[in-house]
Amino acid sequence: MLIKDFENFIIDTFTKEKLEIVKEKNEYGFTNIGSEEVLKLGYCTNLTIESALEAVKNNVNLLITHHDAWEWMSGMKEDVLDILKQSHITHFYIHLPLDDAEFGNNTSILKKLGFKVIDKFSNDDGMYCGRIGEIDEPIEFEKLVNRIELLLEEPIRKWRNNERLIKRIGVVTGAGFSAIDIKDAVKLGCDAYFTGEKILYTVQYAQYSKINLLVGSHTFTEIFGLESLVKIINERYPMVDIIRIKEEHIE
Repeated sequence: MLIKDFENFIIDTFTKEKLEIVKEKNEYGFTNIGSEEVLKLGYCTNLTIESALEAVKNNVNLLITHHDAWEWMSGMKEDVLDILKQSHITHFYIHLPLDDAEFGNNTSILKKLGFKVIDKFSNDDGMYCGRIGEIDEPIEFEKLVNRIELLLEEPIRKWRNNERLIKRIGVVTGAGFSAIDIKDAVKLGCDAYFTGEKILYTVQYAQYSKINLLVGSHTFTEIFGLESLVKIINERYPMVDIIRIKEEHIE
C-alpha cells in the first residue's frame, strides 16, 4: 500500500462530505509523511512519546491514532514529531470523523458489549459523537460493569442511580462528560450512560437524572473504533501487516 492509496481510502471510507465538515477544525490529517510504501501499520489511541517509540521499535511505516499530540502540552508534539521524522514514520490521526462513523468508536464498543445500535446523539455540527445501544435481554448493573472491565482490561468508575435492569445505554466514548449528553440519553430512554471521562457535574447530573453512570478511561474506551478501521484497511490491503501499539493504563 502506498501513502496515496491510504489517502484515497480515507476519502472513500469517511466521504468527502463528512471530511469537509471538519476540514477547518484540525480533526484529521497527516502530521508527518515518511516512507512512500506502507508494509507495516500500527494503531493506538494517542500520539505520545511512548507510542511513537513503540512504533519505532516495531518497525512501523504508518502510525494511525485517534488523537493528535496535544499542542497545549508544551514541547511534547515537537519531540514526538522529531521521533517520527528520524524514523521516517508516517503519522495520520482521525478524530471527530471516527467518533461519527457507523463503524467508529461508539458503535464498535457497543457491539463488543452485546448491544445493538438503535440511535445516535451528541451532535457536533453534523457529526454525532454518541450512540444509543439496546440489548435483547436486560442486564444487571454489576454484570454490565464486569463486562466493560473485561473488555477494557481496567477497572471503571461506577455510580448506580436507579435499580432497573439495563436494557438501553447511551455511549459517548472519550471525553463525554457533558451534562447535556446525559440529559439527551435520559430523554432517549437510557438506563445507563457510559463514557471515558467525568467531572463533578457529570456525576451530579447523573445522580439528579437517576441514570446509572459508568466511566472508563479516555484511551481504552476509544481503541475499538481504530480496531474496526484497520480491519477495513486490512481487507482492502491484505499485504499490510497490522499491529496494535501498546499503551499503558495511566488514567
